Amino acid sequence: MLYLVAIGWMYVVLLMAIVEALSPNGGVLGAILTFVFYGVLPLSILLYILGTPARRRALRAREVAAASAPQPDGSGHAAGDTIAPVREKP
Repeated sequence: MLYLVAIGWMYVVLLMAIVEALSPNGGVLGAILTFVFYGVLPLSILLYILGTPARRRALRAREVAAASAPQPDGSGHAAGDTIAPVREKP
């Protein structure tokens, strides 16, 4: 739902920028500034703030997954037998 509102707002801001660029008293620089300061900047701040709970849930899920994973024994030795067995001659 939030993304639908964000897309709609960017559409409105894009139309505002186009009108600014094509108006007799406007210019391309004004259109770019309108697009950035009315659209991109506020929307990026809003989406970052509203996305914080989702980032926290993802961080907790990673921490739970890391805690439930098998841990090494911490002895500093390699796991398993690293020395090849001696082969007997027939």
